Amino acid sequence: MQQQIDFISAQQAIFAEVAQQRDWQQKYRLLMQLGKALPPLPDALKRDELLVTGCESAAWLCHQQQDGQHYWGFDSDARIIKGVITALLSQLNGLNAGELKAIDIHALYQQLGLAQGLSPSRSNGVAAVLLRIQQAL
Repeated sequence: MQQQIDFISAQQAIFAEVAQQRDWQQKYRLLMQLGKALPPLPDALKRDELLVTGCESAAWLCHQQQDGQHYWGFDSDARIIKGVITALLSQLNGLNAGELKAIDIHALYQQLGLAQGLSPSRSNGVAAVLLRIQQAL
């Protein structure tokens, strides 16, 4: 999972780039590229208890805490969802519990401006992942 943590940490600027795009196709392209570039989770982490229910495609969310900082890893069969969650995790990974509790994760998602462009099933999948993140705190 360390490879994912390192990759996600290096993507902090992509969040602003996606959020600033006004053209939905450009947002989609950026997120698809990000999802394609995200290193996969090791198969050992693709366990049933890490599977996110509520996603139409298979999706796994891993959480770990190191020295008071929280980190997540993610994988999915859907490249666009991988890109969306990677963009969000780039803003959350490495924060402590107090910092995470001060963030409105749903507002963070809204900043990306994706609600009108994602299908209802994809939006439900993102919501399921956000709920799992909140439950980990």
